[in-house]
Amino acid sequence: MDGYSRILIVDDEPEFTRNLQAILEPRYQIALADSRSQAETTVRTRKPDLVVLGTIVPRGDAFRFHQWLRQMPRFSDVPLLVINARPEEQLLKGWRKDEGMRCEAEDFLTKPVDPMALLLRIEKLLDRVTRRIKVLIADDHGMVRDGMRAVLAVQRDMVVVGDAVNGKEALEKTLQLSPDVVLMDIVMPVMNGLDATKEICRACPQAKVLMLSQYDDDANIQASRHLGAMGFIPKAAASTLLINGIRTVSQGKQFTYTSVN
Repeated sequence: MDGYSRILIVDDEPEFTRNLQAILEPRYQIALADSRSQAETTVRTRKPDLVVLGTIVPRGDAFRFHQWLRQMPRFSDVPLLVINARPEEQLLKGWRKDEGMRCEAEDFLTKPVDPMALLLRIEKLLDRVTRRIKVLIADDHGMVRDGMRAVLAVQRDMVVVGDAVNGKEALEKTLQLSPDVVLMDIVMPVMNGLDATKEICRACPQAKVLMLSQYDDDANIQASRHLGAMGFIPKAAASTLLINGIRTVSQGKQFTYTSVN
């Protein structure tokens, strides 16, 4: 796993976080949070690839954050490494027995822990659990949807979470499924792709829209960009540009295509 992987450390003990950050920072991007509210905000804004959930007060907040993470469709698959309080501190901020039994984490440890040992566990988790880009396909042609599904199915870092046959359904499913990327056709019934893009970018800005259309004139490209789309791919070139385009816009970067017309 490369150094661009993002790790969130949730813990209110400065010495523990400093030591672990010093070990991890040469290889990963590190974010810190010392409370449940700060952790939830950081997850939304930074979208970590792994969370180290240490000790925070009041007691029970670590478990509540864990529940929130697992119930959020957008973040439910983020690997979680839980580190319980030291035995003598568990009545103050440790996990209760019933919480531990309901914990959905890839690993569960108890302080004190060696930061170097944690590094090895984290490397193994990130190597094993590849975070996949969630893709929603919006196109009114079934053969096109099936073709894109087949292309994306062989990508280890992507998963199709749903499809839509018009812009209205694309908007509804984006709000429901929280995809990372929406592949959006322009000409569709009920609501066209441009109107749907405008609504998605307003209501669900974390979903990045990548336009796919046979109408690849400059007017459509500029209109898509103006409404918030992160990129535009002509269907005629989709086989060569699609995968790179999805990966690019999922990172919040513009994917540039210039019409030859």
